[in-house]
Amino acid sequence: MEADISFIGLFLQASLLVKFVMLTLLGLSIASWAVIIQRRNLLISAKSKSIAFEDKFWSGVDLNRLYQELNARGESNSGLESLFVTGFKEYSRLTKISGRDPSSVMDGTYRAMRVTLSRELEALENHLPLLATIGSTSPYIGLFGTVWGIMNSFIALGAVENATLAMVAPGIAEALIATAMGLFAAIPAVIAYNRFSTQVEKLEMSYANFMEEFSSILHRQAYSDKDRG
Repeated sequence: MEADISFIGLFLQASLLVKFVMLTLLGLSIASWAVIIQRRNLLISAKSKSIAFEDKFWSGVDLNRLYQELNARGESNSGLESLFVTGFKEYSRLTKISGRDPSSVMDGTYRAMRVTLSRELEALENHLPLLATIGSTSPYIGLFGTVWGIMNSFIALGAVENATLAMVAPGIAEALIATAMGLFAAIPAVIAYNRFSTQVEKLEMSYANFMEEFSSILHRQAYSDKDRG
């Protein structure tokens, strides 16, 4: 009787441990692609919202009106919108209670925006460590399944007097599938992790630059208000 060398056939013929390894790698691959799709959509949205907000901010719009508009949206704000709302809110609050001292106003405003920046970056980086873990461990998990499967194949062949290629090939093939599945799970995860990490770094730089520029605007406004006062 000829051995079934299709993927399903080889999976069914594999030992229990190799089957467990294959199913584990399949689960990791599905999880990896779910994260890849979710992170891709989130980063695309973050970049487009950042560009749209910067265009609006630098168009000369009244900052008070922009703040009222964004503040009314509540929790739906993200990225530069959150930085602006946090900074403007803290600036407005401190100018009323700190005796209009520009230094203390700007120190408090900058600290508040730093906290928001950290929170926004944490949201962007969420699940990226999972991709890194899948990318680094999947090949080793697959290799473990391959080594175990080949070892069992040779142990079984040791009990046969006349071993043929037809007897050896299916066992080795089913073992090598585990390595192939490990690579299938790892390669997209590594590529996506590197790409997403670069995109997060670019967004972080964009957020940090805006925070510095916005702080400069508020700094000038604080000293202007003091001189008028």
